[in-house]
Amino acid sequence: MDSDILQSIDLRQLGQRLQEARKTGGLTQEQVAGHLGVARTTLTAIEKGERRLQPAELIQMAALYGRRVGEFLRQGEPVAFAVQLRASLAPGEPAETELASYIQEFDRLCEDYLELEKICDAPLPRKYPPPYTVGRTAPEVAAEDVAGAERNRLGVGDGPILNLREILENDVGLRIFTIDLPSRVAAMFGYTEELGGCIAVNRKHPEERRRMSTCHDYGHFLENRFRPEVVFLGRYQRQPEHERFAEAFARAFLMPASGLSRRYNEIYRSREGRVTPADLCTLAHFYFVSVEALTRRLEELRLLPSGTWDRLEQAGFRVREAQALLQLSQHPATDQMLPTRYLYLAAEAFERGDLSEGQFSRFLRVDRTEARRLAVELGQRTVLSDEGAISVLPFDLSGNVTE
Repeated sequence: MDSDILQSIDLRQLGQRLQEARKTGGLTQEQVAGHLGVARTTLTAIEKGERRLQPAELIQMAALYGRRVGEFLRQGEPVAFAVQLRASLAPGEPAETELASYIQEFDRLCEDYLELEKICDAPLPRKYPPPYTVGRTAPEVAAEDVAGAERNRLGVGDGPILNLREILENDVGLRIFTIDLPSRVAAMFGYTEELGGCIAVNRKHPEERRRMSTCHDYGHFLENRFRPEVVFLGRYQRQPEHERFAEAFARAFLMPASGLSRRYNEIYRSREGRVTPADLCTLAHFYFVSVEALTRRLEELRLLPSGTWDRLEQAGFRVREAQALLQLSQHPATDQMLPTRYLYLAAEAFERGDLSEGQFSRFLRVDRTEARRLAVELGQRTVLSDEGAISVLPFDLSGNVTE
């Protein structure tokens, strides 16, 4: 590594990044100092930006933290994202150690996204509403109001939202990743002034669950964007109000009362008052939610008797078999780890020579062979003209759309 780089780097920023990486890895200053063969006071001075590192020391520390050296040499203030998420976990919670590597990867993805934007001079537009004030209103009631207000603001009406991720990324300005997480973790949410709102959803969960988790964290963002969250399935015996709000918001946003009631009543009338499990499957497919979520939402709106879903379960109702019998078409999969905009920014930077092939593959989390294929695929877009002719144009994210 070129020692001149370390001579020009801001020592305070470098020290902050090293400290955050150490804390994210769950290491003490004593442990790291012992690994380096220096006194703890020396490591303290490094993390405070009072002592310049040698290249070999930085390489050792990067290897110990499981990070790339280049991550510590980035320009600008560190975002302290991973530290926030770790702090959101309950003291002594077993998941804290288990989640450390996942939180670290989420942090890296967010910083990589921001770095790509800086390279391409293409910041993500933020169309954030002011935080909603819930006040003393019951969380479920407030969630209905906020969900309706957000749907109106985004102009999506009261029907299903199939392209949920794209709307939240492009029309709100949230960074949404789909990554592998432990099965009992649904999602993670965090916010910093530099990064904005960021969500990581569990790729291992069914698509319907991922959509609900995304909206759950969207609810957290709307109600209190400065409070980071790691969302566990079945974490609380008695849910706090902010969790009740987020869950109710997700249901109301994906299944708005007005549209769902209208469509349910159409089925009810056409069936002369008899709604079948097959109808519930079809309606759930229409809204791209699970049958359980749909049924419980109908119970919540008092369109179905309370306990309907529990009775269906006790009767042995098998959702997947029913869906197969009904031949319901599959919705497009949205388990792509990286946002589409992120991919195009990386391709733009690579095409312009701002990223080497190795850097491009690291940003995309793929090997070099796959990176070359993606470079070709992402570097072009197919356009259909008014005359019906198909042409391929280079994709440029840096231009002004009003020109």
